[in-house]
Amino acid sequence: MRRNRGAWGAWIALLLATPVMAGPDATADRVRKILATPGFEIGHWGVLVVDRASGEVVFEHQADHLFIPAEVGQLFASAAVLEGLGGDYRFQTPIHRLGEVGPDGTLDGDLILVAVGDPSLGGRTSPRDGSLLYRDVDHTRAGTTQGAMLVEADPLAGLDHLAREVKAAGIVAVTGEVIIDDRLFPETPVEGGAPSKVSSIAVNDNLIDVVITPASEPGMPAEINTVPPSRYYATEARVDTVVEGEAPRIELRREGTRRFSIRGQVPVGHPPIVQVYEVEHPADFARAALIEQLRGRGVRVEASPLGDNPSDRLPTRVEVDSLPRVALYMSPPLREYVRVTLKVGHHAHAALLPLLLSSADEPRSLTNGLRRQGTIFQQLGLPGEGISLSSGIGTHRTDRVSPRAVVALLRAMQGRPAAQAFETALPVIGREGTALDIVAAESPARGHGRAHAGTAWTVDETTGKPFLLSKGLAGYLETASGRDLAFAVFVNHVPTSGETAERGVTNLSASRVLGALCEAFYDDQSPQPRSAAVPQFPLQPPGAIPPSREHASNAPDPQADTIEGIGRIGRSR
Repeated sequence: MRRNRGAWGAWIALLLATPVMAGPDATADRVRKILATPGFEIGHWGVLVVDRASGEVVFEHQADHLFIPAEVGQLFASAAVLEGLGGDYRFQTPIHRLGEVGPDGTLDGDLILVAVGDPSLGGRTSPRDGSLLYRDVDHTRAGTTQGAMLVEADPLAGLDHLAREVKAAGIVAVTGEVIIDDRLFPETPVEGGAPSKVSSIAVNDNLIDVVITPASEPGMPAEINTVPPSRYYATEARVDTVVEGEAPRIELRREGTRRFSIRGQVPVGHPPIVQVYEVEHPADFARAALIEQLRGRGVRVEASPLGDNPSDRLPTRVEVDSLPRVALYMSPPLREYVRVTLKVGHHAHAALLPLLLSSADEPRSLTNGLRRQGTIFQQLGLPGEGISLSSGIGTHRTDRVSPRAVVALLRAMQGRPAAQAFETALPVIGREGTALDIVAAESPARGHGRAHAGTAWTVDETTGKPFLLSKGLAGYLETASGRDLAFAVFVNHVPTSGETAERGVTNLSASRVLGALCEAFYDDQSPQPRSAAVPQFPLQPPGAIPPSREHASNAPDPQADTIEGIGRIGRSR
């Protein structure tokens, strides 16, 4: 990784050369110097670090002020859904038949897949152990972040399972329609990523992946693969392979309904480039993929996969539920979805979480889900004045949290049944996911904590230059002396125009400034407090939701994903 140069690089080098501090006063001085890092000193800073067990404050700065959380806000939605549904909750996606099956196995009627909000529908499931796979840079970030990769899993695995069960139920032909019942909740916008909306049916995150691999020699066309393959969409590709050293240039353009083009160039030796095309109508896409999987399993379907989803043929939801069931796909446990959400900052998964909490309400909506979250936060004893959330993602223009509220959440969760699932979902600092670039490979703090990072940028229209809305990091850290800390750090509103543009305000430099804070607290040699008792949190009031039924014996091993390089070697997305 290229080292930053210039004034900012020299400043960080000076900070990292600061000797290990022996006490709280020296650590506080070191932290204040980091907050004054050139380019970031004019930002709005908020810091709270406490002893994880006792709650003793190690350092605080504007801990009660409200900050744009970016993806750090996903901690709240993740904790709420683990509390509300439990880490062992599983999505159960059925297929019902409307009509009778004749002696020859022909269904004289329709197949109806009922969408239940499963955000991956088998598409990330490891065939080895049933866990959900992820990469450090998820394919949903392909349009905004370099290095996006696909997991080694079949994106149609869930639909293929359902097709096999339909065949096993004795159905060999379908004369009617194949219908996706996606009425669980309305499509809801997703900010800051792909896809642009979340729906109750999702196949491959409702994206078509385009993988561009250069040829071995200049002048030859690059290899283009689309995932998953389907007749549902059409693509026109013309990407040339150019000499090594030239810059890659890729343009993906929507050419009409279910049609897109890919143009550009990629140099010899360049790693494969992933781009994504968002499907316009998720139910239509899922229907087409299901028809193709049924045919692939030997079930003759007369309906065309190129047609629209005929939702107007659906009976009422009550009537659909009473129809004979011919197939069922059961997902991995919910804790696996939370793990993917927090490891990579998955916007669509995070946007779905409040909607899942509203699934028992009428109407099912984001508003009802957020209200449900608020009730859970009250039960956890969180300070309500430090939380203002309008989404599960943390990037909505009105989303605000205080460092004190974040730390209160982190400490509250450690006493809950889903504590292990929540903590192991956090990325390991310096090794994976959103925390990968927080510290350098040689940092002494690397691997000594779990934390979720968030980033939000905009553009200063007066200059055309980037403006850092938020960089945040929150989680748990073990110090060199063995002390366990819970912490939340935010810096908001850092311009890169004018003078600061020369002082290295970038994604990497912002990460490393927060990483320098982690190193300062890791080096802190303050003695542990006399009392290390686990804090007691308010009991649930009458009528409160029961705690998760997850047991530690069923939760992931807390050391299972601390292997060097995890997220880069196939067990990740």
